[in-house]
Order: sequence, then structure tokens, then C-alpha cells
Amino acid sequence: MARVYDNWERLVRATLNREQLRTAGQGHERIGSGIAGAVPPSLGRTSNIDAILQAADEIQDENPNVARILCEQAYSMAQNLDPNSDGRGVLQFKTGLMSIIKQKLAKRENVRIDRNQDIEQLWEFYKLYKRRHRVDDIQRQEQNLRESGTFSSELELRSLEMRKVIATLRALVEVLEALSKDADPEGVGRLIKEELRRIKKADAALSGELTPYNIVPLEAPSLTNAIGFFPEVRGAISAIRYSEQFPRLPADFEISGQRDADMFDLLEYVFGFQKDNIRNQRENIVLAIANAQARLGIPADADPKIDEKAINEVFLKVLDNYIKWCKYLRKRLAWNSFQAINRDRKLFLVSLYFLIWGEAANVRFLPECICYIFHNMAKDLDAILDHGEANPAPSCITEDGSVSFLDKIIRPIYETMALEAARNNNGKASHSSWRNYDDFNEYFWSPACFELKWPMREESPFLFKPKKRKRTGKSTFVEHRTFLHLYRSFHRLWIFLFVMFQALTILAFRKEKINLKTFKTILSIGPTFAIMNFIESCLDVLLMFGAYSTARAMAISRLVIRFFWCGLASVFVTYVYIKVLEEQNQRNSNSKYFRIYILTLGIYAAVRVVFALLLKCKACHTLSEMSDQSFFQFFKWIYQERYYVGRGLFERFSDYCRYVLFWLVILICKFTFAYFVQIKPLVEPTKVIIDLPSLQYSWHDLVSKNNKNALTIVSLWAPVVAIYLMDLHIWYTLLSAIIGGVMGARARLGEIRTIEMVHKRFKSFPEVFVKNLVSLQAKRLPFDRQASQVSQELNKEYASIFSPFWNEIIKSLREEDFISNREMDLLSIPSNTGSLRLVQWPLFLLSSKIFLAIDLALDCKDTQADLWNRICRDEYMTYAVQECYYSIEKILHSLVDGEGRLWVERIFREINNSILENSLVITLSLKKLPLLLSRFTALTGLLIRNETPDLAKGAAKALFQLYEVVTHDLLSSDLREQLDTWNILARARNEGRLFSRIEWPKDPEIKEQVKRLHLLLTVKDSAANIPKNLEARRRLEFFSNSLFMDMPPAKPVCEMIPFSVFTPYYSETVLYSTSELQKENEDGISILFYLQKIFPDEWENFLQRIGRGESAGEVDLQENSTDSLELRFWASYRGQTLARTVRGMMYYRRALMLQSYLERRPVGVTDYSRSGLLPTQGFALSHEARAQSDLKFTYVVSCQIYGQQKQRKAPEATDIALLLQRNEALRVAFIHVEDSSAADGKVSKEFFSKLVKADIHGKDQEIYSIRLPGDPKLGEGKPENQNHAIIFTRGEAIQTIDMNQDNYLEEAMKMRNLLEEFRTDHGIRPPSILGVREHVFTGSVSSLAWFMSNQETSFVTLGQRVLANPLKVRMHYGHPDVFDRIFHITRGGISKASRVINISEDIYAGFNSTLRQGNVTHHEYIQVGKGRDVGLNQIALFEGKVAGGNGEQVLSRDVYRLGQLFDFFRMLSFYFTTVGYYLCTMMTVLTIYIFLYGRAYLAFSGLDRAISRQAKLSGNTSLNAVLNTQFLVQIGVFTAVPMIMGFILELGLLKAVFSFITMQLQLCSVFFTFSLGTKTHYFGRTILHGGAKYRATGRGFVVRHIKFAENYRLYSRSHFIKALEVALLLIVYIAYGYAEGGAVSYVLLTLSSWFLVISWLFAPYIFNPSGFEWQKTVEDFDDWTSWLLYKGGVGVKGDNSWEAWWDEEQMHIQTLRGRILETILSLRFFIFQYGIVYKLHLTGDDTSLAIYGFSWVVLVGIVMIFKIFTFNPKSSSDFQLLMRLTQGASSIGLVAALILVIIFTRLSIADIFASILAFIPTGWAIICLALTWKNIVRSLGLWESVREFARMYDAGMGVIIFAPVAFLSWFPFVSTFQSRLLFNQAFSRGLEISLILAGNKANVDN
Repeated sequence: MARVYDNWERLVRATLNREQLRTAGQGHERIGSGIAGAVPPSLGRTSNIDAILQAADEIQDENPNVARILCEQAYSMAQNLDPNSDGRGVLQFKTGLMSIIKQKLAKRENVRIDRNQDIEQLWEFYKLYKRRHRVDDIQRQEQNLRESGTFSSELELRSLEMRKVIATLRALVEVLEALSKDADPEGVGRLIKEELRRIKKADAALSGELTPYNIVPLEAPSLTNAIGFFPEVRGAISAIRYSEQFPRLPADFEISGQRDADMFDLLEYVFGFQKDNIRNQRENIVLAIANAQARLGIPADADPKIDEKAINEVFLKVLDNYIKWCKYLRKRLAWNSFQAINRDRKLFLVSLYFLIWGEAANVRFLPECICYIFHNMAKDLDAILDHGEANPAPSCITEDGSVSFLDKIIRPIYETMALEAARNNNGKASHSSWRNYDDFNEYFWSPACFELKWPMREESPFLFKPKKRKRTGKSTFVEHRTFLHLYRSFHRLWIFLFVMFQALTILAFRKEKINLKTFKTILSIGPTFAIMNFIESCLDVLLMFGAYSTARAMAISRLVIRFFWCGLASVFVTYVYIKVLEEQNQRNSNSKYFRIYILTLGIYAAVRVVFALLLKCKACHTLSEMSDQSFFQFFKWIYQERYYVGRGLFERFSDYCRYVLFWLVILICKFTFAYFVQIKPLVEPTKVIIDLPSLQYSWHDLVSKNNKNALTIVSLWAPVVAIYLMDLHIWYTLLSAIIGGVMGARARLGEIRTIEMVHKRFKSFPEVFVKNLVSLQAKRLPFDRQASQVSQELNKEYASIFSPFWNEIIKSLREEDFISNREMDLLSIPSNTGSLRLVQWPLFLLSSKIFLAIDLALDCKDTQADLWNRICRDEYMTYAVQECYYSIEKILHSLVDGEGRLWVERIFREINNSILENSLVITLSLKKLPLLLSRFTALTGLLIRNETPDLAKGAAKALFQLYEVVTHDLLSSDLREQLDTWNILARARNEGRLFSRIEWPKDPEIKEQVKRLHLLLTVKDSAANIPKNLEARRRLEFFSNSLFMDMPPAKPVCEMIPFSVFTPYYSETVLYSTSELQKENEDGISILFYLQKIFPDEWENFLQRIGRGESAGEVDLQENSTDSLELRFWASYRGQTLARTVRGMMYYRRALMLQSYLERRPVGVTDYSRSGLLPTQGFALSHEARAQSDLKFTYVVSCQIYGQQKQRKAPEATDIALLLQRNEALRVAFIHVEDSSAADGKVSKEFFSKLVKADIHGKDQEIYSIRLPGDPKLGEGKPENQNHAIIFTRGEAIQTIDMNQDNYLEEAMKMRNLLEEFRTDHGIRPPSILGVREHVFTGSVSSLAWFMSNQETSFVTLGQRVLANPLKVRMHYGHPDVFDRIFHITRGGISKASRVINISEDIYAGFNSTLRQGNVTHHEYIQVGKGRDVGLNQIALFEGKVAGGNGEQVLSRDVYRLGQLFDFFRMLSFYFTTVGYYLCTMMTVLTIYIFLYGRAYLAFSGLDRAISRQAKLSGNTSLNAVLNTQFLVQIGVFTAVPMIMGFILELGLLKAVFSFITMQLQLCSVFFTFSLGTKTHYFGRTILHGGAKYRATGRGFVVRHIKFAENYRLYSRSHFIKALEVALLLIVYIAYGYAEGGAVSYVLLTLSSWFLVISWLFAPYIFNPSGFEWQKTVEDFDDWTSWLLYKGGVGVKGDNSWEAWWDEEQMHIQTLRGRILETILSLRFFIFQYGIVYKLHLTGDDTSLAIYGFSWVVLVGIVMIFKIFTFNPKSSSDFQLLMRLTQGASSIGLVAALILVIIFTRLSIADIFASILAFIPTGWAIICLALTWKNIVRSLGLWESVREFARMYDAGMGVIIFAPVAFLSWFPFVSTFQSRLLFNQAFSRGLEISLILAGNKANVDN
């Protein structure tokens, strides 16, 4: 029975916590075990039940009865807290716990339990437990240490065990206290009460160790964390301590924890801030002050004090935005003057600001609103500090009398924002109908905001609650959805382009005659300029609709004034110019109007120049700011709107000149090209066409009579104008590639690009490493020598400093399985701290050098000098020979004593003498060196093993044999005789004492030398291919190269800028589970199998690392839990998982610990010593190093729904908990949701922002829990996720990292150099964002991934290099940029979050930073890994998201302001690198449409043939030339230029050429052309209709086959329809167009268009794995037909039914404006029918309109016939019979009619096909119009018919695409070729992709 109970208890425990006692590597190794891990949150928050149950688990084996007592007490507490088990999971918990208790009781079998004895047993156990663990001794030691103020390393090393003991004691004390109420008051009860009193008096031994804290233990001092002993931290804590001058706190105010009162306690009492907000910001302020002080110098006093400069620095930086805000609004600051406030007031104000910010929740997105709140609260605080008693602030007192900042200040603002956010209809409503975050914030940009009063008036416009169907009004900008924003934001660009086009065209038409008449004609640009300016002012007025009721009066008045001013100016200038033209036609005119006109233009130009200088030039801008002249300020205000942001957007004069020169070169090239290639060739043909007599049209012409062939002129000029408007981007691309390449070369990028280069330059690495990456403090460490050392000693010193860092890098490569154990040994560098006289280099440089040197010696027939010269030609051979010689001497000397040592000394003395005498070849017989080598290798082979008696004998024997070889074979005969007759030696040899016993190497230095020498003498193969792994090579190459690049010198860790890393996470993969790794897809491929084949060398290294053989399989690894977990991590580190990101980012801490450890920062210690440790051994255990790194580095992962994942026991929650256990410095923030009941019985949700870490038991330990005013997700998910958790970050910098990124230890070592860039000169403003280079690590998976990787790499390196310098317009393009944390958190955060408009949330951080006078730089000596999408569908979704985001940017106020406020040239840079790039991409496609529709017009109308005929008659060849001109646009060629330049720079010319050719052979042009369509579709649709959204791409490994139907659904509307339209135009052109050159001319003219058609139609199938495999093709066809024909219904998704998908595809057309635009666009399809009917043989030369009308009659007839054939009656069988008869009769009649028409009319077979060509586009136009006006069509009862027609069209399109795919699938070689095409990268690395695609796993296993 007992066994049954045992099994039952084990089962219950396992069920309650499956992860019990899982080993998890370093750090915290366990998660909450037993039932303690299952305590529901509702119980765990309000009691210590989990701690009591954890203690029960701990003492279960020691005393089961006491464990049972603890469990019963826990159950009793749970019952008291929730008697009805209402809380989530409480009932299950109680049931499980009761089950455990019953088993414990049953285990005792017949032993009767006396519960009255429980208290005595518990008391006895408590005393025993205290004695066993020496708790009283620990308590005394704590008291002594606290009094001495020193740190105990011994205590630190025991900390984990000690914490567990104290945690168990605390639980025992709590249960004792609870049970003591029922105990005998005279007996054990009295003893317990005395003990409880003693504990409280003694402050509960080391209880501080269990108090939760984040970084600094402020609530209770910790003796196991050195951070509290740092002088700067102690000084910071002292600086905020409560002083006698402060108002007195009430006597009943409770100070939390074991600390003295401080400033934060007063702020908590006065304003009602939450306790955890207080705790959080207290630590934040302490760290900020401590780090500021550390930069100025570490206080050396016993009682450290903070320097005034440190406090001033923090004060000015934190309140900088507030000070600027007050200055802008002309308001007095909350303090009189900076000098008038003392340091305490400054700290109070900074603390107040951070507390407001820390509890502001979503209001953090409104930085100026926070300034307003701070302004008023600072005044309240000022009044309170002037009183003797502290009283709550009236502004924060709630209705019930309590004090709450959250409820009184933040909640009203939040509720208003939440109601507005609810109006956006989940992002579907127009932006103009609701107020977003920017609208709320910009309310505070006007002095009118002070009408809000304090406390805030609820009836104010700011807090106005929106009502249904009534707008609340925007602030200063309205985001109307229209393309007109592009003109409004960048009107200067468009005006410039149009004016230049006009001038160049006039010049061309005037035949370049420069005279007065030409000059006057060119001056027509004046009216053009004025009218276009007037259009812009009209748009200002129009697009402000929706803000007139709430916008500032000044802003409205400026719009009105500008509108009238520009209107009058355009009328005046136009009138005067007309008069100038009239004057020109009059003879003897006095040119009065011409003079007025010139004067007007001159004055206007002068005024523009003056204001441009005043606003864009630094000196003039300062002058204009100082001027108070209202007249002057008025004109300046009219010229440029004055916002709070965007003021002073000027750059240093030298920077300005650089980017102006850049653009002048581009503009000169562009306009030269435009004039000579685009405009001039069209001039003569245009004149001729205008002068042609009336031409014969082949259709019924409606608009071209008597207008000089205007439409013909338009069709010729339109494509040229389109190209003219967009080709500036091509010129930008070309020049930026050249400039970027030159700058990269100057920055020394790509100097080391092969492993051979690493080998050659390795000797110089230590010196440059020490110079750049080692602080001055560490450089002085190893030696105390003068600067005048010899080079060898200096090099050895450099190598000794370099070696620990290099070895740690190599160790990390081994841990990541990129190299094997052997490679690690060869790559490691010796410590170089020993007594050996030369630098010891890694063995991979010296391997095989000894053998080569021996070969040289054996071949030597010359002198010693000649031999040495030959050896010295190879520098590393020299080092190898010298090291070998010195090492042998040192090792032999250490092995022997007595006569043996005398022999060793004599041998080496003789050899040294012969070297000095240049007679070595005489002294030694060099032929015997191989024999000597074999003997010594035998000796070292024994010595590298652990000593045993047998090995000792063997070694002695080997040494004697060595002696024999040296004496009798190696030495010359005379030396041999001398040694043989040496008495001491001879006697020892004869007596058998010589080498009979050796001293086994025990000294670490000797052991290292023996191992190294053995490898040096045994590794024969060349190390040229070490490391073999390509990723390891790439990393070492980049790191080596970066050492030679310019970077700021490293500061000591204690003086570096502190920083945080911040990763938002939602629900992506954390860690692959075993089931996920083993789950096979439809092809039989599992993730693990795939990874084993993709990374075979890394798999072998992994097996070697865990001690398994190469033959070990998955099943073997699953048998061992540790190996199974390691396997999961190995696979996860090769995917885009959170585990990979966390590992990478924690390298920062590891690097800082190593750097700090080697700097040996002294801290007060009692018993710490490093003796006997090699430089990098034990750095991870060093308490100072860990504390110092924690002071400088924080890593917060914001796992938004972690709380929900824990509640539903999701595997992601378990995996995140595992990451917390393995990384003690990792912090996880999440949003916790609770149900709370109000007084009226309503249940509402409460939201909390929580921060957790792993506790001593591996469970989540809550550090902070801050209540929020409501659901934090009002806007976009990711920025809201970042915003809620950013309050938990620390430091002055913050690096934003996505959860698909990686980092490397060698790059982490350069982080402190990068952070120093914040203090480096980068222009007139310090950097606010540091751009960092990315390496895309997914490029090796497939050819698509390689294309994407190259494209991305080109942008994040060369592209951003040019954007940052010289263009000065780099923004923030995602990650891994480093933000100035204080700058950004006081200005709205690191992203924007308004719904939909900020879908590309990250780039707005760059916009915001630039507008608020930040500076964004870019640095390429450091890189971070980045994952990208690897399948075509993933890539398309990603590009769709980005293009949609850019479409939304067009509408945004940030883009508008930057476009308006940048100077002209910087505006050009900004435009072409943001929204302009996507507009130019769209223009590329539109140009093809314009060109082809123009050709279609000429073909249909017959004008091309007529013009050519006229040209022949007149002999004008230029007409034909222009009609057949080569189509100028193929932008794909030019966009590849930056990529090629990047290849050349970083790979070298030959590799670049090879890579580019390889990409072309892999059809990269098809991919990039397809990508063009994706960007165009989503960008255009977003601006027209909206619909931008986050599109989840999966980020997984993509080798699965995508079904035909899935591809069709994704690309039908974006690519297929557009491609077929272009194909239709091309067919029309070939059928009816006229080309002088015939077929050749046609091919040349339309080649790029046909390429686009093929790319858009077939790219999804070309890049689809197994896309041409016959079996898959058959399955795809079945799947597609069933999807097409499935009717669907309510709730059916588009993935399953064509009808559901069809409905979803129309969802974007929502507004009347959208419907009108769609209608206009759809009308283009009618031109086909109109043109073709007049080309039929049937119609002849008849061009009457009746022909077109009759074609519609035919079309209606065809539709009716179709309806008859598709009608499916559901009535009686008689009616069905009638329908069938009707269908049969119709069939016969139709065939007969067709035959008769062909016989008796001119209708031909070609006409029938032409008619189909005409009616297909018309049918599609009708379907598009029906969809656009869906409601009207439904009301007419035609919807079902339209849907059937649409289904038929989709079926037809599908067949057109599917037929070629099916045809190619018949040929097996096509599928093989496709696999080669898709996975060529993998093949080149010896991978087995074909095996993967075949799914032939069983064969592999067998």
C-alpha cells in the first residue's frame, strides 16, 4: 500500500509541475518544484503560500512530518483567503494540495497523528535546522560586516545555499507564528513568542538577501551583492536621504524595507505615487547619479559624497525638454533660476519628473503633456517644501479622500484617449475622424493649454469625451487619405522639377538660341511657380478640414493669409507676364511691364534667399531668434510655420556644403540627361505632328478633331515626363553607391576579407586591440615597465593583454558549436604571462611550421646564417622554431634534477655557444632532427596525461631514450666524447640513477607549455582552412577588420556610459520543443533533420561538446534530459527564436564582466584574492565584475502576454522561465490582468505592468508591479508593448533589439567604444541615435534568402552610411540602433503608437528625434546579427507591411514637417530615401502602363501608321525614331548598383563579379522585378484605401512546398491581374500597332515589359520548392479546383473557399472617395472594346458610333447565353426538362448563327479571337464596377451573377498560369534544375537539399 501512495504522490507532483528539478546550465538551475510551482496568482500575491510550500519541498526528505504540517498550514491559508474557490485555478490547487496531504497522512499507516504535537515537532525541527546551518553565526558575521562596511567574498560564494536556508527559515517562522496562537502559553508557546521577539529585534538574520530587488538592494542591504559597496552607489543613496530641512513626515507613515527615509517617501506621501513606482524610480535615480559620479571620479572618502557637477548633469539632461517647452511657450520655469535652487531641490525635481513619467502609462507618448503635469506638480512641491509639515497635494486627493496620482491625474487623460482610440474601428476608420496620440500631445504646444487649469478641468476641450457620429476635432494636422499629401509635403521638389522641365523644353523648342526673346519665354516659369505655390496653399486649406474648430487661431489665420497672399501673387504675376507677352508683340514698346516683372521676381527671390538663410544657417538663425521685431517675426512666421518641433533644422556649414555638392552633381547629371536624351529628341517630331494635316482615324474619334493631334502628343510625351519625374532616384542611387563605396574604403571596410588575411595580419592584432578596445586602466595591469622597452617585450605585453579576450572569443565560438575542440586548441593564444622570452602565437599560425623548418634543415648544405635566413622568410616559422627551442629547454629543466639537470644545462649551453659562433651545422647533425622530434613527441604525449605510476615509468624511459638520441646521434663526435667521459654523468648512468625518476609537470604554466608543444610537434596539416566553418570565418574576419577601423578609445568599465537592451516579444517561438523538432511536414522533413543537413559541421561539433559520438541519433539524445535540453537549445540557436536573441544580448554582460575583471577595480574586500588564477579563469564568479556589469548593463524583454501564457500553462511561459533561470541578469516585463469586483457588483479588469526575475528556487520573483489606468493597448501592439516596459530600463543609452536578432561576444567587447560616440563630435548636435550595422544571418538557407540578405545588407551598410554622412538624413530603420535613453524618454519614447498611421513604428523614432533637434549617426565597426524572411511568401508579406507603412507615412504629420522644414537639398535626401523611394518604385510600373496605353491609343486610332506614312512622304526620319524609341526604364538594373558596390568593397572585385553573375543565373532579376510589384501594390492601395497592417511572416525555416491555391490567393490581385493587363496591352500592340523595324523593333521596345509579365506571373512558382514536381502539381490542381468551387458560408475563411476569399479581397473599398477613385481607374478597361471593334474585318472602314453600340448588344447577348447555360433551377423536374431543351436549342442556334455570320459577312476566325480580346477587359471592368458599388448591384438582384462571372475570370486566370507549370512538370529535369536554382548556396556547401525535398528520411536513417 505504501508503494501505491508513493506512486500517487509522485504522480500528483509531476502533474502539478512537469519541469521539476530540470537542470539548466549556469545561473539558477531549478524552477519552482513540487506543488509550490502551481500556486494561483490570486493566492500568491496576498500570502506566502508558495514560500511555505517551497520550504515543504525542501525539507520533505529531511522530515516528512514537518513538511506535512507546512502543507496543512498552506491549505488553511488558501481556504481563509478564498473559501469559495472563486479565483482562477484555486479549486484545482486546493484539490491537488489536499491530495498531497492525504498521501502524507496515509504514509504513516497505523501511526496515529496527534495534531496537538505538531507545534512542538515544528519547534524542535526549527531549532535543529538553525543549529545545522549555523544561522546565528551568519547573523553575527553579518553584523560585523555591516559595521565594517566591507564585502565578503566567502559569503557571496555561499549566497545561493544561504538564501535557500533563510527562505526555509522564514517559512518555518511564519507557520510557527500562526500555530503559536493555539500553543501552551506556558510551554512551547512562550518559547516561540520569545524567539519571534528576538527575530524582529535582530532584523531577521540576513533577511535582506530575500527582499526582491532589481539591481541595487535598496530596501534591505545585501552582503552578497557588491554593488551596494561601490562608493558612487553609497554616495547616491546618501544624496537622496531624508534631511532635517525637509518637511516632517507623519508619525504613522510607514517606511518600507530596512532603510532610512529618503526624498521618495515624501513624494509618495504628498502625491500618492504607487509604492512600486517609487521603488522603481528610486533605483533609477540612484543608478543615474552613481554613473554620473563615476565618470567624474570615484569618491575615495569613507563617507562618499556626490559631486555637484554630477547632479547638475542629470538635472539638465532629464529636464531639458521641459526647459525648452517653457521657453517656447514663454512661461516661467517651476524654479526661479538654476543657481537659486540647491542640490536637494534639483534631486526632488528630477525624482518628481521620473515618478510622473514612471506612472504615466500611455500618457508617456505625450511628452509635452508630461511637461504640463510636471510644471504644476513642481509648483505644488515647491510650496510643500517651504512648510514644516508634509501634507498631501490637493491636486492628487481623490473623492474618497485618498491620495492617488494615477486616479486623479493620469486616469482622466487615459480615459479620454481610450474613448478616442475606440472610434478608430480597429484601424478601419479614417484618421481624420479621431484624435491620435500626436493630436493630444500637440494641445500642449500652445499657451492655450494653460486654460486646462490645475487640477485639470473635466469640461476642457482636451478632456472632451467623443460622441457618436461627432468629431472632436484634430489639433494642428489632419491625416486625410490622399496622394495630394505627396505634393503638399514636398511641393518645393515638384515645383522645381516642373519649372526646370518647362525651362528646358522652352530652350529645346527655341533651338538653344539664347537671346532676349528666349529669356522672356523662359520667364514664363514665374507664373508656373506662383500658381503651383497657390495650389500648395489651397491644399493647406483643404487638408486642414477637420481641425478648424479646435486648431489654434494663429495657425488658421496663417493658412488664410497664405491662401490670399499666394492667390493674389499668382494673379498678379500671371497678369504682368501676359502684359510682357503683349509688349513683346508690340513694336516700339518701352518694356514697362517687363521691368516691373523682373523687379517683382528679383525682390521675391531676394526675400526667399534671406529667409532661407535666417532659418537654415546657424549664425543667422540665432540672430533671427534674438530679434523681437514683430514685423520681422510676422514675415518669418508666414514663410514657415513655427511648431514646437522642427525648429533649428540646420547643420554645420561644412556638412551643409557636402550634401549640397552631392545634390548639385546629381542635378547636373539629371538635367543634362533629361535635356539631351529625353526632351530634345521629341521637339522636332512634336512640331511635325502638330503641323500635320488632319489624319485619318481608324475609329470614331471623339476628342481629337481640330486640336492639332493633342492626344498623340500626350501619348508621346507622357512616358518621358513620367521618367523625368522619377529618374532623379536612379541618379541618386548611382552616386550614393559611388560615394558609399569610397567612404567604406576610407573607413577601411573589407581590408581583411579572407581567413588568409587574418593569418597574415594576426601579429598586429594585439597592438591595435589594446589601443582601441582596452582602457588605460587595464593597459597598466600586467607589467610595471618603462615606455622605453624593446619591441619584443612590448609585443609580449600587448599579447598578454590581448590573449584573455581572444581566448574568450574562441571559447564562445566553441560553445556555439562553430568550431571543434581541436580547432579551439589551435585557435587559442597562450597567456604570454610566463617566463618564456618571446610572444607565443596561436597554433593555427604555427602548425606544420616545425616540419617545414626541419625539411629546410635537412636540405641545408650551406652555413647556419643561410639556413636561418631561409627560416626567417616565414615570420611564423621563425616564431615556431624559437618557441620550440625555448619550450624544450624549459620543460626539460622542470622535469629533471641532479645529474639530469646538469646534462640539460650543458647541452643547451653548448648549442647556444655554437649559435653565437655560427657553427650550429657543425655542432649538430641536422639529419637526425626527425629522430629527435619523434622521441620528444613520445615524451610530451605521455606528459599531457594525468600522472600514474605506469606513465611515470614510461616518461622516464622516454626521457632516457631522448638522452641517447641527443648524445649519440644529434651531437658532433667531439661533443659526444666529452659527454660520454663526463664523470658525474657516467657514474649516474652506470648506477641507473640518470633519468630514473622525473618531476611530473604540476605548475600550470609548464602544463600549458607541454600541451602546446605537443600540438606544435604533432599537427602536420596546414591550418589555412581553420576554422572550417564559414560563419566562424566571417565573424573572425569582420572582428579582425574592425580592429583597424576608427573608433573612440574605450573607457574603463566604471566610467563607461551605462545602457540597457530592450526586446519586445509577443508570442513568437522562444525555444523549439522536442515535438516541434521531430514533427515532420508533408514531405517527411522535420526541423531537426533539416538543421542537421544544413549545418552538418555544427551538428558534429555539438555531439562532440556533449560527449556523444557522431553516430548518436535523436533517440539517444532524448534518453538523457540534459542532452535533450541541449539539443533544443542547439536547434533554437539556429532559428529566429527568443532564446537566440537572449543568448546574444547576454554576451554584453559577459564582455563587461571580463573587461571589468581585467581592470581589477578595487572595492573594500575582506578576503578576496586572485592568486593562482589565469586571467580569464573565474571572471564570471568575480563579485566585483558581476556587480560592475550590472551597474552598467540591463536587459529587459517585454513579453506582453507572459502573464496570460502562464495562466494557460503555455509552453512559451515555461521556456521564458527557463531563460530567466539560465540568465540571472535577464528581466522579463509583462502586462498582468486581474478581475476586480466593484462595490456595485460589476466585474472590471485591472491591468498591471510587472517586472520579474528568477529567484533562488528558479521561480518567477516579482520585483515591481505598477497598476495601469486601463488596457495599455490603445494603439499599435509593438510600441505599446515597448512603452509599458521602458520604465524598467536603466542607464543613459538603450539598444532596441527585435526578437529575431543575434549578437556575438567579440562585437559585445566593442560596445563601450560605440557608447563613447555619444560624447564624440558628429556635428552641431550630439548624437541622439547611434546607427549600428547588421549582418543578415539567414542568407545561406536558399537563393531567395541570399537575395534578400544581399538587398538588406546593401541598405544597412552602404545605404545608411551615405544617409548618415554626407546627407544627414539617416532615421531609425528598425534595429539594432542605440538610443540616447534620457533624450527619447523625455520626448515621447523610442517609437510612436497611434493606430495604423504609425504601423512602421520604428522609423517615427528617427523622425521624432530629428524634429526635436537630435542627430542620427551610423557606425560600422560593430555589427549585430539579424534574421530575415526566407520564403517568397514571407518576403512578400514583409515587403507588403513595409510598403503599407510607407503609404501611411505619406499621410503623417512627421513627413509633412520634415518635408517643409528641411532645407531644399536635405529635403531631397529625405524624400528619396523614405516615401520617395516607394513613389519612384510605383512610378516605374506606372510608366510601363502609360507607355503601353499610349501605344494602344496610337494603334487603335491608326495614328502610328498614318504618322509613319506622312514621315515617309516628307522624308522626316525623326518621327519614326520617336515612335520606335527604345523604352528608357528598367530600374532594376540601377537598383543593383549599391549591391554590386557593397560586394566589391567587402568581398573584392573577383568575388563580387562571381557573386553577381551567380545571382543573375539564379534569376535574382525575376525576384527583384516581382518585388517591384509587391511594393507598388501595397503602397498604392494603402494611400488610396488604407488597410496597412502588421503581417505575421512566421520567421520559420521555409522548405515546404506552397500550394498553387495559396499562391494564387496571395498574388492574384497584386501581381497576376496587373501582369495579364500588361500582357493584353502588348498583344494589342503587336496585333494592331505599327513598327517600322518590324519584329526586331517590337522585341527591343517591349522586352522589359514581357520580362515584367513573366516575372509577375511565374515567380511564385519558380521560387516554390518542388514547384515543378508532377505529383505535387496534380495535388495542387485538385486543391485549387476544390477551393474554387467550394461555396463557403458564414464563418468560412478565404483559405477554404473562393467565395469567402473574394469577399475578403473587396474589404478595402470602404469610403465614397475610394469608390469614385476605383470607378475612374476601372474605366481604362473599356478602351480595348472601343478600339478593337473598329479593327475587325467585319466592320471594314466604317467608323460610326453605332458599331460600338452594336458590340454592346453582342456582349449582352453573350451574357444572356452564359446565364442560360449556367442557370441551375431548384424547382420541379418538368421545369428542369424545359431548361435543358432551351439550353440545347440555344446551342444549336448559336453554332448555326456563327456559321451563317462567317459565310454571309466579312467576319473571320481572327475577328472571333479579337472579339474575345475586346470583351474580356470589358467584362473585368464591369466586375470591378459592380464590386465598387456593391450595395447598388445587390439591390438590383445582380450580385449572384456578378459573383459567377468573377469566379469564371479567376478560373480562367488560374488556368493561364497553371498550364505552363503543369507542362514543365512533365519533364523531371525541370524539377532538378529548380532545386539547384533555389538552393545553390546550400549545394556549394555540400548540403543535401535534394534529399530534404524528397523527404527521404527513412533511407537516411537506414
